[in-house]
Amino acid sequence: MTALIDIQRLVECESPTEDLAACNQVVDLAIEIANKLLKTPATKINENGRPVFWWGAKNPKIVLLCHLDTVWPKGSFQPTWKIEADIATGPGVFDMKAGFIQALYAVSQVSDAQENVALVATTDEETGSATSKELIERLAKTAQAVLVFEAALDRKVKTGRKGTAMYQVVVTGKASHAGLEPEKGINATTELAKLVMQISTLENPEFGTTAVPTVMQSGTTTNTVPALAKLDIDVRSFTIAELNRIDKSIRSLSSDVAKVEVTGGINRPPLETSSSMELYEKLEKVAKDLGLAPIGHASVGGASDGNLAAAAGAKVLDGLGAIGMGAHAPSESIKISTIDERIKLTTAFINELLK
Repeated sequence: MTALIDIQRLVECESPTEDLAACNQVVDLAIEIANKLLKTPATKINENGRPVFWWGAKNPKIVLLCHLDTVWPKGSFQPTWKIEADIATGPGVFDMKAGFIQALYAVSQVSDAQENVALVATTDEETGSATSKELIERLAKTAQAVLVFEAALDRKVKTGRKGTAMYQVVVTGKASHAGLEPEKGINATTELAKLVMQISTLENPEFGTTAVPTVMQSGTTTNTVPALAKLDIDVRSFTIAELNRIDKSIRSLSSDVAKVEVTGGINRPPLETSSSMELYEKLEKVAKDLGLAPIGHASVGGASDGNLAAAAGAKVLDGLGAIGMGAHAPSESIKISTIDERIKLTTAFINELLK
């Protein structure tokens, strides 16, 4: 299977987000693979200092949105690529190098796609898309549809994603000797602990809202009252109103005795189902016409670049990529037998949208 060989090549070209040279290499390889399939050449563009794969129309009606960076430091998988029966395992195979290859093979089978479609793959998605956000928003504002090739949930596409926000809280107290005169200090650790308890009350299960204290650091030595404490917070919700509520609450955190500073904010707005259902219904029609079982849809907690596209006003359908399991986990893998069906579905879906 040629598509599987190309997936293997991309996976073996490891590309952690933080390694800019590696990200350049994986984009170069993606261009090499694409240029063997497509009638017009793919190119590498520079977006705020990072490489982006681009093929197709300058002002596309349909955007096929992917990313080629991964969360995995080089050498995380030994071996890098492994096949056992129907399962292929490797860093980034599920999230989302197989999805990119599926999109590439699909668009290669669409007549005159280069006039109406753009296949775009960024290299900073895993760290929040700081450099590619403006590009995604520009494309989304004028496109009729943005199709995101993040991995499927089982077989389902994703019609909703939580929005995300990230914060750091820094508490500055006053150091003193923990044994001789602790009362002369201001303990940043205990003051931050009080704030952690406040943060833990902010969640709202009705809207899938979570506010999770994650990384906490404080203190320098075992016999010193800590003068500095830091806390990272991960916030997620299915609605922008909830993200705004949490944002206001976190920014109002305070202490009676210590200095409290809050940085960060909303990173990706939610992908709400209203942005996706029209495209989803068309996809199900296409699947039925092809004789495929219903695809199904779901809302999930993780964010993607689809959130950014939807916030810019585009109709978005996410989760069109690989079928498998284990994103960001040692079990990351895809089901090989589903690759051709997914390519066939995507090809027919693009053709339907171009009618």
